[in-house]
Amino acid sequence: MIQLAQILFILSVLVILHEFGHYITARMFKVRVEKFYLFMDAGFSLLKKKIGHTEWGIGWLPLGGYVKLSGMIDESMDTEQMKQEAQPWEFRSKPAWQRLIIMLGGIIVNVLLAWFIYTAMYATVGKKYISTKVLQENGLAFGEVGQSVGFKNGDKIVSVDGKFQENFNRMTMDILFSSEVKVDRNGEIVALNLTDEQIGEIISREGRNFVAARTIGSVIDSVAPKSNAEQAGLKKGDSIVAINGKTPRYFDEFTEVVKANKKGTISLVILRDNALDTITSRVSEEGTIGITVPQKIKDDFLVTNKMSISEAIPAAVKESWSMIVYNVKSFKLILRPSTGAYKQVKSPVGIARQLPDEWNWEFIWNFTALFSIGLAFMNLLPIPGLDGGHALFTIAEMITGKTLNDKAAGYVQTAGMIILLTLMALTFGKDIIELVIDKLF
Repeated sequence: MIQLAQILFILSVLVILHEFGHYITARMFKVRVEKFYLFMDAGFSLLKKKIGHTEWGIGWLPLGGYVKLSGMIDESMDTEQMKQEAQPWEFRSKPAWQRLIIMLGGIIVNVLLAWFIYTAMYATVGKKYISTKVLQENGLAFGEVGQSVGFKNGDKIVSVDGKFQENFNRMTMDILFSSEVKVDRNGEIVALNLTDEQIGEIISREGRNFVAARTIGSVIDSVAPKSNAEQAGLKKGDSIVAINGKTPRYFDEFTEVVKANKKGTISLVILRDNALDTITSRVSEEGTIGITVPQKIKDDFLVTNKMSISEAIPAAVKESWSMIVYNVKSFKLILRPSTGAYKQVKSPVGIARQLPDEWNWEFIWNFTALFSIGLAFMNLLPIPGLDGGHALFTIAEMITGKTLNDKAAGYVQTAGMIILLTLMALTFGKDIIELVIDKLF
């Protein structure tokens, strides 16, 4: 329920402010706003109240929201009004440049919102990120997929497409967008060029978790019940001194030996209560024995840069622009079918499942800023039914001096809505099926 409450709060803030951007610019140019709705009111609304010419309401279907402008074919598909003579307060009566501003009003507000949130966060709790430099001080540990595409445990990222990314979370994203990754491997610089198929493997199987900090030591933190480790007699707190005669300095060195002995056995020398003991354990067909070791927590690598307002404002602008660039890169990745990135597109249901189980205002506002830029980018796409589609036709009109007739505009709007609703149905359906499977199995 906490996850649901968080996504509804975030969506409500973003939708209300996005639609307010259209509303305020429409009112600036004296366009009549007939409806202002949070969520869609298909068939009926939960709440509504008419103030002046505008009906304010909350719909029952949490799929965005809308403002209905007089004299415009929009999501409501109301074409009857367009058959009447144009009135001065109607959208269609206004100059193209004013209509363009109204169409872009929501996008502009979304960008300004992200800018405002980042400014406030940087000036209060500070700009926080995981330091790549600190995290990879002892090298990096890669999952099975990461190693299969060319990375090796102990590698240090030198650059991605010629640049070093100090923010570790951004660095992992950059790798997925990259054409060349350079690593320091035991003092030698090695260049890796990932194919779309390899990127797809990382995205589908491990995601950002394909790389992590390298863990020093092998002190057992937990032993899985009924595992091979438990049956062999291993206990929490045991320190693994040697495995098959080798002394592992890093835990990934230990796991490599275990994986090399799938379905076999390994000999362990452990230190328990200041005494050495030798234990033999079976290894599963997956190459595990059922133990974990303590992982370094995020705070070990966290950098907090608290800023003054004068410092926070330009930093927030830079961050907002960076988020726009990452949205563009993500979209380009989705358009490359061989990466399979399109399968990872999520609806609000899927997004909600990734939110924390506890209410955390710092996380929520940062996520709202991130989501706000994403909403701005999505609406800027030149797809009929989105703001970008309306803007594209308006720009074409400004260039050519010709307008799309109402009949054609209706067809285009209908086609756009069909495309959008189909995509929404597919993403919602996928996420709901995954949710049901997780609950049942």
